[in-house]
Amino acid sequence: MADRRFQVARLPGFATIAVLVFLALYLPILTLVGFAFNAENSISVWGGFSLKWFAAAWKNQAVQDAALRSLTIATLSALIATSVATLAALGTTRRPAFRGRGFIYVMINQPLMVPEIVTAVALLILFGIVKQATGYQGLGYLVAAHSAFCIPFAYLPIRARLAGMDASLEIAAADLYASPIATFRRVTLPLLAPGIMAGAMLAFVISLDDVVITEFVKSGGQDTLPTYMLGQMRRAITPEVNAISTLLLALTVALLTAFFLLTRQKD
Repeated sequence: MADRRFQVARLPGFATIAVLVFLALYLPILTLVGFAFNAENSISVWGGFSLKWFAAAWKNQAVQDAALRSLTIATLSALIATSVATLAALGTTRRPAFRGRGFIYVMINQPLMVPEIVTAVALLILFGIVKQATGYQGLGYLVAAHSAFCIPFAYLPIRARLAGMDASLEIAAADLYASPIATFRRVTLPLLAPGIMAGAMLAFVISLDDVVITEFVKSGGQDTLPTYMLGQMRRAITPEVNAISTLLLALTVALLTAFFLLTRQKD
């Protein structure tokens, strides 16, 4: 008998709507990438193919400083967020159900549910008080803010990996008189490594691309690459901004592709 189950892909006009949606999502990005190779000093008039804007961005000292600052903050934030997320995932997954676990889930994932602007304003107020009390104006505030915001992004793939792991392997290690630390180091951690790497890469990308929290928390002279680009667009938009955006997009796509491949890895 013919399969009569409802399938949305068979609805009339589904393919047309899907094509229009993909065009709306990716046509602006493809346009930006195309005009990054524009020879003219314009973002809307094509004047031939050229790589001069990539060369200009590479030689721009302000771009170099912002890029290095972004990579430093993103790396430190990813390491901190992944470490905390790994401990949280182990504490909420590798033990029997306990009272308050649902509340802990909500608190860990809270940055995903609260509008980012609310988090940014809250951090601005908190760090303003700390700055007045300590006088410290360094990058530590940006690292702390990005780390806190990235924890749930790292937590989700790590917890998903833990939930899919066979706990009997850890039980067998304990039966063979392995200590809890030895079991974690030789059994749990190697199996969990793809999830940890995926969480770290996702946290790195989120931190690297963040604008709102960075704009509220940063002090003078602490522009990251996204906030530098935002400042340039307020003054004069040139294809150099398109070139920087293209390079940032390429890095993000590469990391997200690696994240996708790691999360698909079989046990």
